[in-house]
Amino acid sequence: MLDLGRTFLQSVERSPNALALVDGELTLTYAQWHRIILNVAHGLRELGLARGDRLLVALQNRWEMATLHWACQFAGVAIVPLNWRAKADELDYCVADAGVKAIVYEPVSAEAVTDSAAAKTVPRIALDDAAGASISFDALLVERRREGAATAAATTQATAEDYSLILYTSGTTGKAKGVPRRHRHERAAALAHVAQNLYRHGERTLGVMPLYHTMGVRSLLSMALVDGLFVCVPRWSATLALDSICTYRLTCLYLVPTLYHDLLAAPEFALTDTSSVTKLGFAGAPMNDGLLRRLSAAFHPELFVNHYGSSEVYTFSIGQDATLKPGSAGRAGINTRLRVVKLDAKSPDEPAQTGEEGQIIADLLGDESFEGYWNRPDANAKSLRDGWYFTGDTGYFDNDGDLYVSGRVDDMIISGGENISPVDIESVLSLHPAVDEVAVAGVKDERWGQRVVAFIKRSEYVEAQTLDDFCRASDLVNFKRPREYVFVDDIPKSPVGKILRRKLSAGEYEPEHGATQPDRTTKGVTHD
Repeated sequence: MLDLGRTFLQSVERSPNALALVDGELTLTYAQWHRIILNVAHGLRELGLARGDRLLVALQNRWEMATLHWACQFAGVAIVPLNWRAKADELDYCVADAGVKAIVYEPVSAEAVTDSAAAKTVPRIALDDAAGASISFDALLVERRREGAATAAATTQATAEDYSLILYTSGTTGKAKGVPRRHRHERAAALAHVAQNLYRHGERTLGVMPLYHTMGVRSLLSMALVDGLFVCVPRWSATLALDSICTYRLTCLYLVPTLYHDLLAAPEFALTDTSSVTKLGFAGAPMNDGLLRRLSAAFHPELFVNHYGSSEVYTFSIGQDATLKPGSAGRAGINTRLRVVKLDAKSPDEPAQTGEEGQIIADLLGDESFEGYWNRPDANAKSLRDGWYFTGDTGYFDNDGDLYVSGRVDDMIISGGENISPVDIESVLSLHPAVDEVAVAGVKDERWGQRVVAFIKRSEYVEAQTLDDFCRASDLVNFKRPREYVFVDDIPKSPVGKILRRKLSAGEYEPEHGATQPDRTTKGVTHD
């Protein structure tokens, strides 16, 4: 299999003059970008990074971040992209855990770097004159014309078996886990992304999902596979995103549901020509029925893909018509085998019945699957069993063989001895016209163990009792009905838009400004 450097060379050779990268006023063709990438790759080598070394990068989605990703692929260096919001202690951990040889950062991440003891032990490459640097990023851009440069430019230093990157998972509890992925894993995942989203030659996408997240990386790589355009969005702004769609006639979007929600809510949406967008894809979190319907009406997409996956195994399942069976994650991807096993299963050979909620597992022989966590035998022992990856996600297969993802094992609400999935309840409540956003979590209860609480961001005034009546009139079974409604200004989410239910359960949220106590809970609701 080709490594990723040679993969990029394919696009340079096929379409040297095609527009490849945009960041603000900067526009680069594939030939122009290739030259810059090679300069940066050579600069990394001169700094002492060799094939197999690791480079930690804490940058937003700017052109330098995208360039470094590709430069590492050419240099045979594994990139370790980290959230630019990371704190000093997170840097300390990742620098030591990954054994990085240098750090690249910018002013927004400079405080963490300067406060990190581990960062002081390696070269620090700064953008925009960020404090604490030992070298400027501009020094990597210097044109190299010495002997051997032309030969080095003709090929890459990596093979398909080398590590491409190490992604650190969000780490909801304890330290984050490093997910090492080889060039062949990444290329297989990008090829699957192209095939499963029906991307054509010359597609154009919004580069807004963070490049420290698997969705952002997949958008970057898949555009190179089809000689497409990657438009950088350093920090999320619905206004900027809509302007980019219109200006560059973007053809496909791959976002988390939260960002789609923001796009539709932006005042500029109604005034923006989005007709060039023909393909929508989402991942990272389930999309509720209400948002599915609104997006379908707004874009009339020819393809609306629900992609379910993870950093460890990029594609679990894919559904190419998300509105056909709302809530369904479709069927296993082209590189994947899936099973649902009983919640307490110790091996992959304990299947759940059709319609029975269990834990979703994936075959580690899949072309996109990782081989185990970086320096974490404890995590491997928990998640890798008999050649299968136990995802920690809950779900079930319906009678048609389609997968439904109901949440996380840790998010499961156990109330009165019943297992209750938050996702089912959120899908129902999202259909009420006064509900802008909703998240459901379990809150400790002396009698029931946990009680089901719905946290609502309202688009217009509605009382808790009205929402309870709405649930009673739906097909939601009675024991899943929320026993409390809390109105909030915002639903707490991770940087990539995942609902942080643990914060809601722990009371870490701000009640809606001006909401009165009677509005926050249903009156006289029982577990009848």
